[in-house]
Amino acid sequence: MKILFDFFPIIVFFAAYKFAGIYVATGAAIAATLAQIGYLLVRRRKITAMQWLSLVIIGIFGGATLVLHDETFIKWKPTVLYWLGAVAFIGALFFRTNFVKAVMSEGGLELPEAMWTRLAIAWGLFFLFQGALNLWVAFHYSTETWVDFKLFGGMGLTLAFVIVQALWLTRALEAQSPKPDANES
Repeated sequence: MKILFDFFPIIVFFAAYKFAGIYVATGAAIAATLAQIGYLLVRRRKITAMQWLSLVIIGIFGGATLVLHDETFIKWKPTVLYWLGAVAFIGALFFRTNFVKAVMSEGGLELPEAMWTRLAIAWGLFFLFQGALNLWVAFHYSTETWVDFKLFGGMGLTLAFVIVQALWLTRALEAQSPKPDANES
């Protein structure tokens, strides 16, 4: 259910685009993001830094799209968000902070520091790639193709990345775990 909540503005953007075009979709995405933040405020739930950042970025780039009537701005929005995420993941390492570790260790996952660092770098590089890919699709294909990619391609690539990450973690953790001694049977 949380993933649907997190992707609510993207899903609203996609649906609005299919029915009414890019400018209505942009306005709908701004409204959906505001509604999402408003819901969290009313429910007195924690609003993450990423949710606040998304609100600011959709406000700036979506607002510029609507005011200037130029879809270029909304096409840049995902890239800006991805690249800021990449800078956060990789840049934090220089300050001895690991955002991946902060989130994933809450669930009780324990890893050697080198693995946490590799994960943070992997997420940073993945976000750099996602941002570049967004721009490539946005400016080499039709707006309709970009909108489809924004929802299905972005989520699909993220899901694939998470699955590959989980497989890598499983294999790495199995390799680290002590092997039972054959003589103990």
